[in-house]
Amino acid sequence: MRRKISERLNAWKAGGKNRMPLLLYGARQVGKTHILNEFGRENYKNIAYINLESNLTVSSYFSDNIEPERIIRFLETEVRERILPGETLIILDEIQTCERALTSLKYFNEKAPQYHIACAGSLLGVAVNRENYSFPVGNVDSATLYPMDFEEFLWALGEEKLADEIRLAFKDDSPLPKALHEKALDLYRQYLIVGGMPRVVANYVETGSLIGLPDVQGRIINDYLADMAKYASNTESVKIRAAYNSIPAQLAKENKKFQYKLAQKGGTANIFGPAIDWLQFAGVVLKCTRIEHGLMPISVYADLSAFKLYMGDVGLLSMLSGISQQTVLAAGEVENIFLGAISENYVAQAFAAKGYALYYWTREGKAELDFVLQKGDDIIGVEVKTGKRTKSKSLAMFVGDYEPAYSIRISSKNFGFENNIKSVPLYAVFCI
Repeated sequence: MRRKISERLNAWKAGGKNRMPLLLYGARQVGKTHILNEFGRENYKNIAYINLESNLTVSSYFSDNIEPERIIRFLETEVRERILPGETLIILDEIQTCERALTSLKYFNEKAPQYHIACAGSLLGVAVNRENYSFPVGNVDSATLYPMDFEEFLWALGEEKLADEIRLAFKDDSPLPKALHEKALDLYRQYLIVGGMPRVVANYVETGSLIGLPDVQGRIINDYLADMAKYASNTESVKIRAAYNSIPAQLAKENKKFQYKLAQKGGTANIFGPAIDWLQFAGVVLKCTRIEHGLMPISVYADLSAFKLYMGDVGLLSMLSGISQQTVLAAGEVENIFLGAISENYVAQAFAAKGYALYYWTREGKAELDFVLQKGDDIIGVEVKTGKRTKSKSLAMFVGDYEPAYSIRISSKNFGFENNIKSVPLYAVFCI
């Protein structure tokens, strides 16, 4: 399936003397291994693929001398192929399981930059931030792979033309024809159920049915839970699971600020702080921090003690919450408060994939704006609505306080621009 990160990988390959070994971050099951192997097949003469978690022979070899040429000679014997500079892509998978392999990237960058090395790890963020790794600071490039966004979902369904039409309408603030608008909204609702995990999307493309998807999604969640038990202490893993399982309940509240007591009676920041960090570093949750002022630079006004947690994939949220597929598909016709939380999670996921830092704004308990983005020198308030009712007291307050260049309202309404508010349909968030 076509993924946007391929453009990033192509730019990395073309980096010449400035190219460094690449670390590809991302949650388990987002497609890191697949995309690296596909990229290697399409752009290199051959691939030298090593899984450092399952291949203990290679992993143990890194425990000794990690001079690049010595490592290359050994890898050649393992994969039984020549490793040629510029012609072979070396893929070191699950690199977080081998600290010395991570350290070796420094020497490859300094002494043997002619070799193309790409590394991935499902819990790479956890390992780097929790262990005493000799991280090769300044000697590696990095990128993050997220679940497939809605545009990639459209590509997978063969709807490239519809995706192009959405981009044109966004650029011109011109409404899509009604038939296309309704079709895009219907596909968006399907995406809320399917989500962007490649295995789930592939199953949906192959079968055309939503019925079996919860089983596939359940296996992914079980993999996450297994990681929590495997890569954290028993005490930590209990807290990590409690925090993760509480997310649907957290988002069901009118005030979606994360409350520790919902994860565990008597829960506090001291108890659950490390657990939330683990989830964030593992890439399975997205953290949206409260800001007190909508001014530039936005990050300096963050209140780190107040935040919302979203799941890394909206399809997993829908499945874990237990909301019926019929309710989601009929979102334009039925009233359900939790649909608003699902829509917010979808928007957070789309913004994260675009590289935006996630923030929301409140004012003295009187207003709460779903998201605030920094785009260049502009601070933009973003309101998310599930249906067509788009009046927003909070957005009006934000505009009154900070007079932004323009604002964005995301809803089921068609494209438009009125009263300095850009109307963006829910299916077009990937354009923002």
